[in-house]
Amino acid sequence: MLGNFLIEGVGVKKNFFILLLGILSLYGCHSKPFAEREGKPSEWWTPVPVDHAFSWEVLPQDAGPGEVILSKRNELGILSNFAATPFEYHGKKYASVEGFWQMMKYPEGPKDERFLRAKNKWNLTRDEVSKMTGFEAKDAGKKADEIMKELKIDWVTFEGKKMVYREKAKGNFYKVIYAAEYEKLEQNEKVREVLYKTGNLILRPDHHEEADAAPAWRYYDIWMELRPMLK
Repeated sequence: MLGNFLIEGVGVKKNFFILLLGILSLYGCHSKPFAEREGKPSEWWTPVPVDHAFSWEVLPQDAGPGEVILSKRNELGILSNFAATPFEYHGKKYASVEGFWQMMKYPEGPKDERFLRAKNKWNLTRDEVSKMTGFEAKDAGKKADEIMKELKIDWVTFEGKKMVYREKAKGNFYKVIYAAEYEKLEQNEKVREVLYKTGNLILRPDHHEEADAAPAWRYYDIWMELRPMLK
């Protein structure tokens, strides 16, 4: 009986040792991501109850190893196009990148093809949209999308120049958006401060996005391109 007890004891120790190795291995796999979070605000990853999430939302806790979600629920939301971060570009002022973006869908004046073909459907002016932020600007863009679809056009304009809206390459529309993001960074100290604090973290959007989203839509990638200039 003593022999059986000793054998069982060895088995217990062996199983405990295997369990311990597993725990250490698991910690080793996750130690780097946690290290990358050192010195960063913990609220960037504070879990949000799933039943409190919007249908479009990617939550802070959904970040993978070495990642952070640019959630509107904390200070990282300032990097969103929706944020009220005024900037001037080509001599004109805009309330947000979103307002700037959606504005380009609207007619530039009474001689604009979009205006001539749908005079009574544009309930907002280009200037009005340029002063918008957040979901107000987004909703203005949705209204313009409906008109664009009806007119069967796939372009927007900036300073009279037509640009393909959903271009898959880094073409003219992308370049204009990139320039707007750059000006937002240059002209808003808080934006620079927050972006700098993200260090080498991989930035991810706080909304569900198509896997093949056009480059201009990937604002988080633009921020990662611009971030090195802050160092």
